[in-house]
Amino acid sequence: MRTDTPAPPTAADEEESEQQTTVEVRATGHVRRELGTGRSTYTFEGTTLREFLAAFFDDHEGLEDLLIAETEAEATAHGWARVADPPGVWRKNPEGEQTRAYARIMINGRFNEHLGGFDAELTDGDRVALVYPFMFCC
Repeated sequence: MRTDTPAPPTAADEEESEQQTTVEVRATGHVRRELGTGRSTYTFEGTTLREFLAAFFDDHEGLEDLLIAETEAEATAHGWARVADPPGVWRKNPEGEQTRAYARIMINGRFNEHLGGFDAELTDGDRVALVYPFMFCC
């Protein structure tokens, strides 16, 4: 007789789920204003940017709405000239995992979409930058 009950977690599973990572958080512009500081360290359970963001947003109410776009329209800056065939390699995160127009998330100075998006791996000491500059026009 077959049952579909999951196997009990192994020691490796428990160790992985309990793994904590400590990163340096850098913030600019609107994010810095909301946090009240431009630099801090943050320890969270897990090893991915997705796990960092979930924990960080739980601890800092309103920051997710400031940084993360829910729709393609919120992620798109308007008024830019259209380019039919842009040079170089262009990557972007899937809808629901994008930042708002002008906001960016970087790991060690590189945009997250070039490192695996929200599934990018983080290790102790990595720098996670939450960038949303003040923008003024005319």
